[in-house]
Amino acid sequence: MHDAHASEKVTIAAEPGDTKQTRPNTRLNYFDHDMMPIRIIVTNDSDLALTLDDARIHFIAGDNTVVPAATDDDLQRRMMTLGSAKGTKIPLPMPLPPITVHHNVDKKVVDDENDFGFQTTTVKPHTTVAGYLFYDMQGLTLPVLKNATLELRKVRFAEGNKALDSFEIPLDPTSKDASGTTH
Repeated sequence: MHDAHASEKVTIAAEPGDTKQTRPNTRLNYFDHDMMPIRIIVTNDSDLALTLDDARIHFIAGDNTVVPAATDDDLQRRMMTLGSAKGTKIPLPMPLPPITVHHNVDKKVVDDENDFGFQTTTVKPHTTVAGYLFYDMQGLTLPVLKNATLELRKVRFAEGNKALDSFEIPLDPTSKDASGTTH
């Protein structure tokens, strides 16, 4: 699934992580918390560097609901479960109260971002960069990928700050699950 702009020599592709085989091997299971990982691949075959600094990469559901890419804070809030928020109580001899140790969800989200997210927002000439973004699928009509698109705006050439036309990538489910429905 891709959109190629031949005159600008830029192609952007997307691979939804709607199956276990297409998801990154992250420390936390974002998909089971309604956060769809989508791998974005940007190929720049031009002679100019691209910048993604101002890029807006939105998931557009079949009913035209616009979902921006999740921030680290969005992911941390979603991944914080009641159990991890309470922490683990360590019993101590009386009369001291137990000490609570909080699980470090923040560190796992940051580590996943460092390992699987974009390492740079600059795409040098004749190179490809890729990384995962996560989208909140909670409340969207199932299957979420039916008639969905990924829209990228404000992708620019670094020199001269020339904006490229928007990229629109139609998304399709990778496969059907055991119940016969797509994600």
